[in-house]
Amino acid sequence: MGYDEPGRSTTAEPSSGVPAAVLENVFDDPAHGEPGRDRVGVHVVWELILLVALVTLAVLLWRRDPAALRGDGLRTLLVDMVALGLLTLAAGLSLRTAAVNLAVGPVAVAAGLHFAEQGDRGVAAATVPALLVAALGGLALALAVVVLHVPGWAASLAGAAGVIVYIERRAEPVLVQGEYDPHRTAWYLFAGFAAAAVFGGLFGAIRSVRRLVGRFRPVADPARRRGVLAGFVAGGALVGSTVLAVLAGILIAANGSGPVAPTSGLDWTVLAVGVAMLAGTSAYGRRGGIVGTLLAVCLAAVFLSWSSAQDWTISRWATGGVVLAGGLVVTRLVEAFGRPRSAREETTEPTPAGDGAISSGWTLPRPTPVESWPPVMPTQPTEPPAQWEGPRWEPGPSRWDTGDR
Repeated sequence: MGYDEPGRSTTAEPSSGVPAAVLENVFDDPAHGEPGRDRVGVHVVWELILLVALVTLAVLLWRRDPAALRGDGLRTLLVDMVALGLLTLAAGLSLRTAAVNLAVGPVAVAAGLHFAEQGDRGVAAATVPALLVAALGGLALALAVVVLHVPGWAASLAGAAGVIVYIERRAEPVLVQGEYDPHRTAWYLFAGFAAAAVFGGLFGAIRSVRRLVGRFRPVADPARRRGVLAGFVAGGALVGSTVLAVLAGILIAANGSGPVAPTSGLDWTVLAVGVAMLAGTSAYGRRGGIVGTLLAVCLAAVFLSWSSAQDWTISRWATGGVVLAGGLVVTRLVEAFGRPRSAREETTEPTPAGDGAISSGWTLPRPTPVESWPPVMPTQPTEPPAQWEGPRWEPGPSRWDTGDR
């Protein structure tokens, strides 16, 4: 038997009788969530459903408006997918760390307004300052969440209010300046987004990474601090989500056919969080799918294009609300069927209760039967008393020998 730390065993003796599945999770820290590997079967089944729904909507869109899936229409749709995808990645990244960033929508609108005003200076000159400001703003938000240890939704909502104040300084829509056309690189942009979404999902499926990303998720009292590492991961996710929201806002502005309207942007937040949850990301953090983000983003973008081809007037608020409601149902499914199997479920030969078993899955050896103890003293043979030992030699008369009997 080997030891990596004093008192911690790294190997098990074959004669211990304890299943390997139980020993694998013995030394998991229960302060960081359930021990064991999350089950991904629920994500695979749900992603197959998303794929079927996406193919069905694509066929409906092709029958209604074939031009939307070829030529300039397809490139516009791809850029729409990338813009919504970056915003969904921003929301999903913060969701996975249990510190959701509700400011991603206002940040995207503010970035679109900034790019519309400064686009004539060049893409780099307009984008780099916005990214720097977003990184600093995300860092301030991360410090508020980590140092004060307050819920991410509350702190980011306060940050969203500050960004909306910046947006409301513009009373009229802003025409996009400059000549940047994302349609020319639509396929490259979509390939980059798809690679980031899929590889991010695969990387997040690794057990150690999954537990690291979800360390900020509360397991007991939500007000208790989760440690330096958990705060560092959550803070990095908040900074990264704010930067991704800026890139999404720039693409939304550049891909639009009209001026950028100074709206609050909270409708974009609702849509992005809803799509992230519909993709399989749990609202509680930690758990998420593999290709669900890519499929859910494409499904939402194709639905918006199809509804536009149908001449339906559906607000972003309505679409986001319906998607968010569906995401709540998906969260319940993910939490119910995606949590690790308990040690009792992983025991191959459970022992009935009251027969040497305990609730943690460990079994105690049954007691062996105790053989008969030998007598303390050997049995002495009994002999009839001699005649001189009869009752007549007793000092007093015995009532048993009286003549009246």
